[in-house]
Amino acid sequence: MTIRTLRNSLFCGAAGLAMAAGAAMAQEASAGEDEPQASRVRDVIVVTAQKREETIQDIPASISVIGGAQLENLAAKSLTDYAAYAPGFNVDGGGSPGQASLTLRGVAPIGPGSTVGTYIDDAPLGSSANYARASAFALDLFPYDIQQVELLRGPQGTLYGASTMGGLLKYVSKKPNLSETEVRAGLEFLTIEDAKRLGMGARAQVNAPLVTDKLGVQASIYHQYTPGYIDNALNGNDDENEVRQSGGRFALRWAPNADVTVDLNAMIQSIESENNAYVSLDTVTQEPVGGEGLTSSRVLDQPFEKDVQFFSGRVAWDLGWADFTSVSSFSRTEQLQTQDATPIFGVLFPLLTGGAVPAGQSLFTIQLDLDKYTQEFRLASSGESRLEWLAGAFYTHEDSTNRQLAGASDNNGVPIPGLDPLATVALPTTYEEYAAFGNLTYNFTDRLDVTVGGRVAHNNQDYTQISSGAIIGGDQVVPGESSETVFTYMANASYDLMDQTMIYARVASGYRPGGPNVALPGVPPTVDSDTLVNYEAGVKSEFWDGRALVEATVFWIDWEDIQITSSSGGISFLTNGGTARSRGVEFSSVFSPVDGLRLGANAAYTDSELTEDVPDLQGVDGDSLPGVPEYNASLTADYTWPVMQDWDASAGGGVRFVGERNTNFPADYRNVVIDSYGALDLHAQIANDTWTLRAYVKNVTNEDDFLNVGFVEDGLGGPVELQGFVLQPRTIGVSLDARF
Repeated sequence: MTIRTLRNSLFCGAAGLAMAAGAAMAQEASAGEDEPQASRVRDVIVVTAQKREETIQDIPASISVIGGAQLENLAAKSLTDYAAYAPGFNVDGGGSPGQASLTLRGVAPIGPGSTVGTYIDDAPLGSSANYARASAFALDLFPYDIQQVELLRGPQGTLYGASTMGGLLKYVSKKPNLSETEVRAGLEFLTIEDAKRLGMGARAQVNAPLVTDKLGVQASIYHQYTPGYIDNALNGNDDENEVRQSGGRFALRWAPNADVTVDLNAMIQSIESENNAYVSLDTVTQEPVGGEGLTSSRVLDQPFEKDVQFFSGRVAWDLGWADFTSVSSFSRTEQLQTQDATPIFGVLFPLLTGGAVPAGQSLFTIQLDLDKYTQEFRLASSGESRLEWLAGAFYTHEDSTNRQLAGASDNNGVPIPGLDPLATVALPTTYEEYAAFGNLTYNFTDRLDVTVGGRVAHNNQDYTQISSGAIIGGDQVVPGESSETVFTYMANASYDLMDQTMIYARVASGYRPGGPNVALPGVPPTVDSDTLVNYEAGVKSEFWDGRALVEATVFWIDWEDIQITSSSGGISFLTNGGTARSRGVEFSSVFSPVDGLRLGANAAYTDSELTEDVPDLQGVDGDSLPGVPEYNASLTADYTWPVMQDWDASAGGGVRFVGERNTNFPADYRNVVIDSYGALDLHAQIANDTWTLRAYVKNVTNEDDFLNVGFVEDGLGGPVELQGFVLQPRTIGVSLDARF
């Protein structure tokens, strides 16, 4: 028996990016400067979406960027703080930072594998194997010491490979400055509505050239305490969901000559949450079972811990005729999730013992450990010519273990002999992949470019299912393996209608790897990859003497062989079933009608639905995919003005809106329709070259809407409660930063 899908039973739902104005809030210069622009909408923004340094306006694809200064304005602590401001991007928050499912363009993470890839610089993080449950635990990097965050919409299978079928989230770290010494430090205090404690944060960064223009280092450290605001209606405990985030980074850059640059990067991050931020709701009325206020009825604490270590090395060498790049990385992720399974397993004790043991308590833990090594080599044409090319090779090796334990204890927490543990399951998995990729761009004229590309990837997976416990019967060890080869492709054409207006069309494919399956009679030994093809057309235009910028994209996605979770005799397994289609429109714009004022507007319409019946999920042709809102939108405004010599003031804010969505397919009795919500965020600051004093308010009107809702049922199939993962209440904060 496997109990790896318990969270799907507990939280049967899925849930967007304060990338303020998409491209609009990406007004930060590529060097990370914070100074406002006098008239133009933004400086030139350099991204590496196509594994070359290019300006965002020149790339025929839908990309949003948010810079480090904008992350600070938003007082961002996690993905959910800057998710609802980017078109077509949805984040299903699981109750604390580090527990998030990502969706782009309606490609919902149905099944355990992720549909959105995550990178730090040029290196991927997270598992491509199914049993590491990457879909529920995306990298949620604390956004300090970050140059910018890049969001690439649509499949990126050609250049980025597996599990990027919906798109890619890339964290771009700051690089050491080889010519100037700089010290930054900051302190923050915050209060959250309904919280009894004061939150605080501290951060510091040092940049030092060791050999001017040749060798330099940069180091940073941070700690953030966010108070809880959920009270326990059963035991009277207050503020049960407090969170601590801490980490640091060390970077070294060596440029021995004008042709070679070596970057070394080391990063650690730790997340500790006392309990998940959910409110217990009645399954019929959907009202809080604890009465007024934000309360839960959990019997046992549900702490969450996640530690990430990341190390990378990058060598860039200008050979004259081409640019050579080597990227090596190693990452280790250790995660412990604890869930109160008393409503699920506790009621089974009398049945399992013939009435000898009354109903009791059960604590369910999931420990996920992942070691991931990657190596990539790339060679790209340099200089300007009619024909541009890029070729590369990629290798990754993953060792992951998914350990699960369901305990059995009486109502005093004492383990019950003969029942404890109810079940233990270990799922060690090895994933190994080799890939080769490349693309060609031909510039037919100064205005017309055409690009084609492809990637062939082969993966081998080994898996062992080790299980024991009172409800399993005896020790079981069942091995499994799989092997597959997948080809992905892309093609695009772009045409400059005029100097500042480009139209483009793009087709691209993506996939999510399959793998070995649970050993059950009648169950296929492996599950195949699911694949999709994305068709899109867009326009990017800058006009009004650089004061206005508009981007719009229409897309159509066909998704086949969707990986889903089914069950037989109460045991879950993976299978391929059903097809789906997602189509929509994405729009972002920013205007600067007068010097110092910027106005932004974002919107997305996404129609994502099944195109054939999926009986295993009670889905029928035409049903909307879970967790995908039909609409999301945002409006932003920022104004900067001089107040005294060397001092500037600024004030601004944004309104974010996320539409209604389902947690499951409509025919599933566990489905909950999550209402749409809107929230207002404000910020203001006064700053000079040394000091920045900032104040902010998030969720100004204290909306109590839900980001996600999970359905909890007992071991007999009866409903117990709904768990509503609530939007963080009104948060007021003030921070002081210094730069020397």
